[in-house]
Amino acid sequence: MATIPRTQQSPAPYPTAPRLSSLRYLGPNWYAAVMGTSIVASAGVALPVHIPGLRTFCTFVWVLSALALAVLLTARAGHWIAHRDQARSHLLDPAVAPFYGCLSMALLAVGGSSLVVGRDLIGESAALALDVVLYTAGTVIGLVAAAAIPYLMVVRHRIEPGNASPVWLLPVVAPMVSAALGPLLVPHLPAGQWREAMLLACYAMFGLSLLATLVMLPLVFARLVHRGPLPLVLTPTLFLVLGPLGQSTTAVGQIADAAPGAVPEPYVAGFEMFAVLYGVPVMGFALLWLALSAALVVRALRNGMTFAMTWWGFTFPVGTCVTGAAGLARHTGLTAFTWLAVALYVLLVTAWAVAGFRTLRGLFDGALLAAPQGPAPVTARTT
Repeated sequence: MATIPRTQQSPAPYPTAPRLSSLRYLGPNWYAAVMGTSIVASAGVALPVHIPGLRTFCTFVWVLSALALAVLLTARAGHWIAHRDQARSHLLDPAVAPFYGCLSMALLAVGGSSLVVGRDLIGESAALALDVVLYTAGTVIGLVAAAAIPYLMVVRHRIEPGNASPVWLLPVVAPMVSAALGPLLVPHLPAGQWREAMLLACYAMFGLSLLATLVMLPLVFARLVHRGPLPLVLTPTLFLVLGPLGQSTTAVGQIADAAPGAVPEPYVAGFEMFAVLYGVPVMGFALLWLALSAALVVRALRNGMTFAMTWWGFTFPVGTCVTGAAGLARHTGLTAFTWLAVALYVLLVTAWAVAGFRTLRGLFDGALLAAPQGPAPVTARTT
C-alpha cells in the first residue's frame, strides 16, 4: 500500500539527524509489506493439499517477514524520534491515519505464522512465546486503533462527502485478525475459564470488526457508484475489502476448530454450523468483489497505473481468502473449496513476488522514500 496523497506539511521546527533523513517519508503503510509477506507463509501451510517443498518455502518466507518486521519497527521508531512533526501530521491526515491499523496486523500476522510455520525452525516453545508477545501487542494496538482512528475522523478530520476510501477499513479489520489468530493460542491455555474466555473474546472481536465493516463498506461502494473509479494509484486499495471478508471466514472456522474443550458441547456444534452457514455466502461475496476489483485494476493498468506501495493491497487480503477457503474445505469436505484455495494462493504468491521485487527496486534507487514531487493534492481538511 502506498503513501497516500497528503496535505501540505510545514517545515520541521527543528533540525533532524542527516543519517535519518531518508526516514522522513516512511509512513505506517509500509507495514503492509510485512503483512503481505507473512500471509504467504501462513496461507501456504493452511492449504488442504500436500505440495512438495511448500513448507520449506513457507518457512523461508516467514523468516523474511520476521526480519522485515524487526527492521521496520526500528525504522519507524527512528521516524518518530527524528521526524516527530511528520509522524504527528500522519495522524491528522485522513488519508494516512487509517494505516496505523497495519502495525497491529503486521505484529499479529508474524506472530500467528510463527506458531504454524516458524516452529519448524525455532522450536514450538520459542514460537509460542513469540506469538504470545506479538499477539498481545498486536491485539492491544488493534483495539486502540479501531477506536482512536474513527474518533480522529469524527473530531479532527474533515472529509468531504463522497470521499470514502477502502483504507478506512484498515483500523477496524485489525481486531478481526486477532479473532482469527487467537484460537491458535486456546489449546495452550489452562482448561476451563481461561480457554472459554479466550475463545469468546475472539468471537467478540469478530463481531466488533464485522459490524464496523458493515457500517463502512456501503460508504465505499456509494463513492464508487457516485464518483466513478478511484484515482489510478489508489485502485489497488479496492482489494482491501477482501480483508474483512476472507478474515472473518477464517475466524469463524478457527473458532469452530478451537471450540471443543473450550466451551460446553451445545456451543461446539453451533460454532461448527456457523462456520459453514456464515463462511459460504461471505466467500461468495468475496469472489464477487474480487471480480469487480480485478476489472477496475485492469482498467487502471490500461490507463497507465504504475507501481506504488498500494500494490501490497493485492497480497494480505487475498491471503485471508486463501485461509478462509481452506477452512471451508476443512469443514465441508468439498473439493471445490480446496481448488479455490489453491487458485487463490497462486494469485497471492504472484502478487507478492511482483510487489516484493518492485519494492526492493524502489528502495535501492531511492524512489519509494523520496519526498513527494510537486504540490500534494488535498483530499480533506483537518482541524
